[in-house]
Amino acid sequence: MKLALRELRRRPGRFVVATTILTLIALLLMFIGGLLDGLLASSTGAFRAQRGDLIVFSSSSRESLVRSRITPEVRSAVEGVEGGTAVGGLGSLQLGARPGDDPETRDLLATVLFGYELAPRGLPAEPPAPGTVVADSALRADGVAEGDTLLLGPARSPVEVVGFVDDTRYAGQASLWGSLATWRAVTAENRPGRAAGDTVQALVVRADGTAPGALAGAIDDATGGATTTLTVDAAIEALPGVSQQRSTFNQIIGVTLVVALVVVALFFALITVERTGLYGILKAVGASGATLFAGVVAQAVVVTLAASAVGVAGSLALDALVPAGGIPFDPTPGRLAASVALLLAAAVAGCAISLRRVLRIDPASAIGAAS
Repeated sequence: MKLALRELRRRPGRFVVATTILTLIALLLMFIGGLLDGLLASSTGAFRAQRGDLIVFSSSSRESLVRSRITPEVRSAVEGVEGGTAVGGLGSLQLGARPGDDPETRDLLATVLFGYELAPRGLPAEPPAPGTVVADSALRADGVAEGDTLLLGPARSPVEVVGFVDDTRYAGQASLWGSLATWRAVTAENRPGRAAGDTVQALVVRADGTAPGALAGAIDDATGGATTTLTVDAAIEALPGVSQQRSTFNQIIGVTLVVALVVVALFFALITVERTGLYGILKAVGASGATLFAGVVAQAVVVTLAASAVGVAGSLALDALVPAGGIPFDPTPGRLAASVALLLAAAVAGCAISLRRVLRIDPASAIGAAS
């Protein structure tokens, strides 16, 4: 292994081609992963921020917040189920927003107004006063500041921004968080046919030491099948496009890793052919096949780590250069670490293709061929 690492130091030019190709693959892999995480974050933030264990939809809604309606009677049945410590209503309304100082502008901000009772992460336990909202920080990129007034929907319903919260976007739109009273008033003004009355779109339930799955079944039984209750993770997966995006991007990531494996396999297969004579001499003086293969793996790991380092640096640089509100790119530490680990696994797997050739080298024939 020392000999392999010494070769890396003394003859780095031999590994330039493989390092360059792996660097490009690492950049592609981490860009795809960051784009996937950014897309998912911009679609699921409102649900991920919930401090509950379950989300209760009406059974006819197909797990869609927009189509769901929970009546006071159904809510009473949910609240009567043992195992839940708190139940809070949740409502949403997707509307275009105009700055209050430019009410006639055609450049609308894509927003979702939420009314809540159980505070999601980062929001005050007591919802903002009627007519006021806490906005997702993504709106800062559009020039929205604390104290500004936004006019929502065709009715231009005014709401005042009294604060900001991070990472609560929903369906790719910035969220506005207010009380259920604010949500109902804005809904009545802009969507008269969907006036909420005493209903809410969903219920957020906190469990009290009860397994969420068991509590979900108990809730649906108590409501006589009028509800469909999901864990927060399941509700996130049920959001339109989430599972499809994850599946598609994971397939692309898989293909990228296969390419990395093939690159490493071909490169070190050629290296092994070139070193046949050297390996024969080393075997003749007592080096085992496992030792020689360990040297190949060590070289592949070093080359892959160098390529990965450039990939990580490139991803972080891109994240810093992308303006707020631009492409949904989010290179999380977990994603970057996973990408490095997957590249290393692909590199080691690629080296394994050379294992048979290394083990089968016969010292006498290899030395004879070299001479």
